[in-house]
Amino acid sequence: MRSFEHLHRVPHSAQNMFDLVADVDRYPEFVPLCRDLRVRSRSEVEGRDVLVADMTVAYKLFRESFTSRVTLDPDQMEILVEYLSGPFRHLENRWKFKPVDAHSCEVDFYLAYEFKSRSLQLLMGSVFETAFSRFADAFERRADEVYGRRKPGTAQVVSR
Repeated sequence: MRSFEHLHRVPHSAQNMFDLVADVDRYPEFVPLCRDLRVRSRSEVEGRDVLVADMTVAYKLFRESFTSRVTLDPDQMEILVEYLSGPFRHLENRWKFKPVDAHSCEVDFYLAYEFKSRSLQLLMGSVFETAFSRFADAFERRADEVYGRRKPGTAQVVSR
């Protein structure tokens, strides 16, 4: 199983970053490989919004769709994405947003995945690795567009 974790300080508030990541309907506009996203259902469970969504990813001739459950926890400033069905054996994605001050936060992005098929892993593994490793950066760029550009040199990577 492949996994990525990226802890990054960004010059946007934790609330703004949470709202940006929670707005899954906009993903096809900026998320790498995401060609379509359809929310099947929205509900509230124990004070948290829970979405079930189908995402279609595409690269050249490759096109796959999968279904995930997205749990939005604004009190904890966390978003959990759990795999339900599709070409993966396992897929889990977690976002945590920790305020640093009123205008910046630390974004903790974690992703783990494994394809069901070895041939699909060989075919798409390196493409997915590249795309997944750029997810956090895509969201930061999107935040810069939506909330205003950061000043050069204000963001820093924080390693664990």
